[in-house]
Amino acid sequence: MQVLLDLATVAVLAFIGFRLVEASRYAATRHARRHSVDIIRGLRPHHFLLAIPVLALVITTFALLLRVPGLSFGWFTAIGGEGNPVFGSSESTAGTPFEVIIPIVFIALLIPALPLLVEREEYLFRRDSEHRGTAGRIWRGILFGSVHALIGIPIAAALALSIGGWYFTWAYLRGYRVGGETAGLLESTRSHLAYNGMIVTLVLVGIVGGALTS
Repeated sequence: MQVLLDLATVAVLAFIGFRLVEASRYAATRHARRHSVDIIRGLRPHHFLLAIPVLALVITTFALLLRVPGLSFGWFTAIGGEGNPVFGSSESTAGTPFEVIIPIVFIALLIPALPLLVEREEYLFRRDSEHRGTAGRIWRGILFGSVHALIGIPIAAALALSIGGWYFTWAYLRGYRVGGETAGLLESTRSHLAYNGMIVTLVLVGIVGGALTS
């Protein structure tokens, strides 16, 4: 049984790795690279400062929801993975050099593609928020979080991410009031990018720190 779970984990990581390679290759094209640079150049201190309490609230909510029976389930964890599969951590690589190598490679592939991946999510979930009422915006945030359960993270984590979705909606509306839909999407994308950038940094620090202390 364990062998089958290990094979399933390897298959998932191989698939995620393949998709990250594709995303990274596209991000390296001239048009995509220029667009990513435009997004990054628009980052301001408030994008990072506002992300700190949001991330803290997401983590706290996640910890509380974990106490609810059934919400700790995530299909990636169930087959031996750890956390978000995009970071490439799993029980099957624990204690081996791959415990560090795979996450580092995955993160190296993720970083250049991150601005465009984030922008795509914002287009899908925040666009037209100005036409939705409060209930519609709340539901959209929950949907944004819940969709992340499809990639294997625990249900509790996916629900907690709804808080991030509501924050990004607020950022979109703030930008929309200044310059319409384009400005709204850029503002929510940059807010989302700063937020994800902090998560990637924390994960990277944890991986390196764990490798140095082991």
